[in-house]
Amino acid sequence: MKDYISQRVLLLAEYIIENKATVRKAAKQFNISKSTVHKDITERLVSVNNGLAKEAKKVLEENKASRHIRGGMATKQKYENQKRGE
Repeated sequence: MKDYISQRVLLLAEYIIENKATVRKAAKQFNISKSTVHKDITERLVSVNNGLAKEAKKVLEENKASRHIRGGMATKQKYENQKRGE
């Protein structure tokens, strides 16, 4: 694996763990696609740093488990904003 990819993978993992970031949030922060973030964390990180990979995957699993709640909150906020005329 190329050095710049390994470096990106490590930075992504650290960002996700420190900020409990979602795939979307990490992709936006690093200006890369969600697919790239997912592949970096689930496939490439294992060969670079297995311990970090386990931690990052744990955060992504927590985010995945709670995404239905965040989606519901976003929908609620959307309709509250529409009601207020924003």
